[in-house]
Amino acid sequence: MAEEDSLVEYGARRAIITITAILCTLLEIVDSTVVNVALNHMRGNLGATVNEIAWVITAYAIGNVIIIPMTSWLSVQFGRRNYFAASIILFTVCSFLCGNATSITELVAFRLIQGIGGGALLATSQTIITETYPLSQRSLAQGIYGLGVIVGPTLGPPLGGYIVYHYSWPYIFYINIPLGIAATLLTLQYIRNPDYGQKKSGRGDVDYLGILLLAGAIGCLQFVLERGQDDDWFADAAITICTVVSFFCFFFFIWREMIFREPIVNLRVLKNGNLRIGTLLTFILGFGLYGSTFIIPLYTQGTLGWTPEQAGLLMIPSALATAVMMPIIGKVLQRGVKQQYLVSAGMFSFFLFCFVSYKILTNDTPQSAFFWILIVRGIGMGMLFVPITTLSLSTLHGPEIAQGVAFTGMMRQLGGSFGVALISTFMARRDQLHRMDLVSKLNVNDPMVQQRVLRLQHQLIAHGEPANIALQKAWNSLDGLVMKQAGILSYMDVFLYLGLLFLACIPFILMVRENKGQRGPAAGMH
Repeated sequence: MAEEDSLVEYGARRAIITITAILCTLLEIVDSTVVNVALNHMRGNLGATVNEIAWVITAYAIGNVIIIPMTSWLSVQFGRRNYFAASIILFTVCSFLCGNATSITELVAFRLIQGIGGGALLATSQTIITETYPLSQRSLAQGIYGLGVIVGPTLGPPLGGYIVYHYSWPYIFYINIPLGIAATLLTLQYIRNPDYGQKKSGRGDVDYLGILLLAGAIGCLQFVLERGQDDDWFADAAITICTVVSFFCFFFFIWREMIFREPIVNLRVLKNGNLRIGTLLTFILGFGLYGSTFIIPLYTQGTLGWTPEQAGLLMIPSALATAVMMPIIGKVLQRGVKQQYLVSAGMFSFFLFCFVSYKILTNDTPQSAFFWILIVRGIGMGMLFVPITTLSLSTLHGPEIAQGVAFTGMMRQLGGSFGVALISTFMARRDQLHRMDLVSKLNVNDPMVQQRVLRLQHQLIAHGEPANIALQKAWNSLDGLVMKQAGILSYMDVFLYLGLLFLACIPFILMVRENKGQRGPAAGMH
């Protein structure tokens, strides 16, 4: 424990390190969502197709997920401070290059490299914050770190919408440059290397095969999740090939890491029961966090016709509620309240958010109807992140902390990817089912239907349309209304089933028993 305690900081130094780590976390996470509202502007400026511009998001996500499991090993090889500073520099330089890209190929390539730098920021920041605080305050540390993780995805869309509306899309990347420079200087000045992180593997001990297998497994899996719905899943040869490659790479990666002397990912740390439970809960957290962040702007822009800026600003109350809850939950945990109770309460809060959303969705739901349910979502996320992360890392020490952080970070990102992919696929299938159901009940001989079409036809004729064309457009308009209603029903289904998923987890969480004989965060206070 002496090596771990040697990294604990106090006073102004701790505050500066905390601010630096949070800044880097926000840089990485905001950048994963800030581009979403700028894709159409990029596509027009670079002359890209819809499928090509989607790679701006996909490439960044692939770079993220590939590097996160390797951060602990890379920190050992190069020293944590050097690796962290190099990652910030890589992220910042690629931000500049992304803003200056003149073709879609350049932009995608720079986004991939930026994702590699950003993934390292995410995992290493959490390790730094965890070790900067003493064991008795570890839950508080996770609450502070959680501000960036939970608030970041909701800040991206409104920030991106504002920048694109008032300036131009390259500035969503340029804004990272001064922040990246400041973070680099603070890192070099204040971040310290752990003593147990100084032992480097010899050249012959580097697990090159493990690196290739991990990159293949995670990269192909992320590609499948990002592109599967758009490319019709296994009807597409590339999706099928990547699925097979991912499966075999995972299989041989696990075998390699269990027999190699210096593995890049220490799978044996998963023998820790708290970490195993925490990684599973982190996956579910990522599923709900990124899934809901994905679905709400989609509904408000696609169905209600809001602007990207309006849709982004809608999420601000949720982010503020989470920001308020994080330190409160950290203090509550320090007082000895069990993580299981808080996680269960957070799951139930998220269920309430989903259930009320399911009840209020219409084709003209007012903005005011979302305010309180998004507050409930923010409270639920605050009650989930801190206890789950604290539980995951509470019985880890020394280099195990960085390894545990890598696992939880990877699972949160993969949970988000699975969430977005499954929600997209589910909505596409439910759209078709609801449309067929609505059309089957729409009798063209029904006097009310004929009256509606006739009224639409007369309106179009009044605007100068010929009678035959007006009739065709009236039927097309009616079909559009059917499609819109089918979409609303699909959104309702998503919220209902997402809420039921979280509700179903509560009994299993309450059955989790504490590991007696192991010191948790509260135990460290005595």
